[in-house]
Amino acid sequence: MQIENCVAVVTGGASGLGEATVRRIIGGGGKAAILDMDTNRGHDLAGELGDNALFCETNVTSEESVASALDATVNRFGCLNLAVNCAGVGTPMKVIGKEGPMPIAKFNLVVQVNLIGTMNVMRLAAEKMMHNEPMADNEKGVIVNTASVAAYDGQIGQAAYAASKAGVVGMTLPVAREFAEYGIRVMTIAPGLFETPMLQGLPEKARASLVQMMPFPKRLGYSDEFAMLVEQIVVNPMLNGETIRLDACVRLSAR
Repeated sequence: MQIENCVAVVTGGASGLGEATVRRIIGGGGKAAILDMDTNRGHDLAGELGDNALFCETNVTSEESVASALDATVNRFGCLNLAVNCAGVGTPMKVIGKEGPMPIAKFNLVVQVNLIGTMNVMRLAAEKMMHNEPMADNEKGVIVNTASVAAYDGQIGQAAYAASKAGVVGMTLPVAREFAEYGIRVMTIAPGLFETPMLQGLPEKARASLVQMMPFPKRLGYSDEFAMLVEQIVVNPMLNGETIRLDACVRLSAR
């Protein structure tokens, strides 16, 4: 599959890694629906990018919301070839904090958005892709999920986040095996430390500390470097059922 003329949906597409992915897809001649909760930013971005962009206010944890967004995408652009899951939350919280045990609702929220939201989009997007006309190698679609290096190197305070992202890693292979029958590939990217809104809000001292953790290159990753890997996954048909760490060799410390 090529990016040119590809029709994509990108969750979390109004900012950060998702926005960079939307920009790369449209810059490469594709079309993209921005699925996000941030209506102001989503509409602004779609307006900036023109007729090949569409914004759909979307809650990835809601079957009705995601189904509506996918229907709108197909109605606007004619089909769906690519789904990129970038939506996520990750508020740090210790299991036992100063005020006692973590409220289980906090844990549930992170898992609901990061893990169940990813599955929700995958299953509904795949159902659309199954009806596509096959391309080279009988391929009908590609799904790219976003995990995190925290799935492997979770820090103190990341129990919920690490668990949710490890779940994304864990379901990549079995879902790829299942969807192979339909000509749909499934891949996951596990980013390290990137220049995203989540990290840009940190104090400068904290950001400097993160940079010191990076072996090489000694900087935070750029969002477009994530988007570059999404594109490589799309165009390389042999990439399937795997999680790729995109982390500049970083291994997170316990704290």
